[in-house]
Amino acid sequence: MNVNPVELIACIGLCMLIAFAGSAFTPQQGSEWYYSVLKKPSWNPPDWLFAPVWTVLFILMGVSLSLVIKDGLDKPGVAAALIVFFVQLYLNFGWSAMFFGLQSPLGGFLEIVALWLSIVLTIILFSAVSTTAAYLLIPYLLWVSFASYLTFTIWKLNP
Repeated sequence: MNVNPVELIACIGLCMLIAFAGSAFTPQQGSEWYYSVLKKPSWNPPDWLFAPVWTVLFILMGVSLSLVIKDGLDKPGVAAALIVFFVQLYLNFGWSAMFFGLQSPLGGFLEIVALWLSIVLTIILFSAVSTTAAYLLIPYLLWVSFASYLTFTIWKLNP
């Protein structure tokens, strides 16, 4: 895993930048819509859990990205893999904007379905370039699978 440290830091930094941008939509403690109006299931994770989980996942995304780009864009499959990676990164940001920013559980659910599909495709495309890069995205896929079910449940509880 011979990764250029500057590329690694840049890739992690880029992913964390998107994480930070998406967090701008996260409701503040006491937000009326999220904390008072929105019905959530009893198994909804506590608020404190989301930040550390997402931080780890965005770091893993950055490491994964650096493994794919380390040999250059001219390597077969890299360009397509990167396009799909950036699509999923955009969709990740879009979920926060849709669910929290627009206060739309249905929009959030539709967005997260597209996100889930794009993560699966990213893993498939990354695996052709770097098996390790693909494996690093498995926790992300698992968390987004859970988040998809949670978003679906919240949508159903809030018609």
